[in-house]
Amino acid sequence: MEIAHVHFYVEDAKLWRDWFVHYLGFKAVASGMSSFHTCTEAVQNGVVYFLLSSPLLPTSPVAEFLRQHPPGVADVAFAVEDVEAAIAQAQAHGATILQPITEQQFGQVSLKCGKIAAWGGLTHTLIEKSFVSCQLSVVSCQWQLTTDNNFTTIDHIVLNVAIGELELAVDWYKNILGFQPQQTFKIQTDRSALHSQVMISRNGRVQLPINEPASSNSQIQEFLDINRGPGIQHIALRTSNLKNAIAQFRACGLSLLSVPESYYTQLKKRPGLPLSSQELEAIAQQEILVDWKEDAQNAVLLQIFTHPIFEQPTFFFEFIERRSQAQGFGEGNFRALFEAIESEQIKRGTLK
Repeated sequence: MEIAHVHFYVEDAKLWRDWFVHYLGFKAVASGMSSFHTCTEAVQNGVVYFLLSSPLLPTSPVAEFLRQHPPGVADVAFAVEDVEAAIAQAQAHGATILQPITEQQFGQVSLKCGKIAAWGGLTHTLIEKSFVSCQLSVVSCQWQLTTDNNFTTIDHIVLNVAIGELELAVDWYKNILGFQPQQTFKIQTDRSALHSQVMISRNGRVQLPINEPASSNSQIQEFLDINRGPGIQHIALRTSNLKNAIAQFRACGLSLLSVPESYYTQLKKRPGLPLSSQELEAIAQQEILVDWKEDAQNAVLLQIFTHPIFEQPTFFFEFIERRSQAQGFGEGNFRALFEAIESEQIKRGTLK
């Protein structure tokens, strides 16, 4: 299993196409997927594909989604070896089949796929893997990152669910799509808390952390309230050179979460820091989070997060670099992110 693409439902697909091109170095690619009621654009960076759809008429499925939720991720599409077997397994375990298996034509591309309902307004399109090998032609591009700074993959996608639904969601992804539990997190500060269970596909190529609020004022609860239900909180895009990529993003005006200077002071006190003073200074200049395990030589996790990209404080992006095959999710970084979002909640007045 792999992530084939992620589909955003937005109010203006062309505007958001240009946003991805300008701020994140994506290329606009020929989509051929618009219809009389929906405008759809596609953008690509490396192997990462996003679809962006907006309504042309009130009858558009996008219009219906936007009546119920703010803009955000509506569908995460998975490439599977055998779509018929995947749909059969989903149906056998009680999943709602929204679209039976069909072959659909998107421009010059034919896709054999089906679609199932997931949590809240989220759906999963399951696509036969052999149909996901084609490349879409480039039609426009203002600028693009250097080859070294292309995104190498979608590292993980984070799902927020309501309090009491974490175990249900974990079981759903185990039974329906064959995911397995990996890391567990329980993050708590003086103000709020969350619980998280990382799920991973059998082949290890798809990582899906699932969060639930563990306090009434949790940032997860704020997301659920504003999103009007469960949904995708953020997507992590992996790059091989995070420092350079972030410098370029900042030059284009991308808004990123701040890290207090005290974070790096505390970092230097941790034993076994696997970075030179010079590199740590460069990383601190870009306000990138750093985590590592003392027993994993040179395995370093570098992460940074955008502010919410839409008007409402729901969806945001993460950028991540894994050195020496660093695995999992650093608890130190997870807590630092949690506290950074708390700071933004305080600014919004949603957390005392």
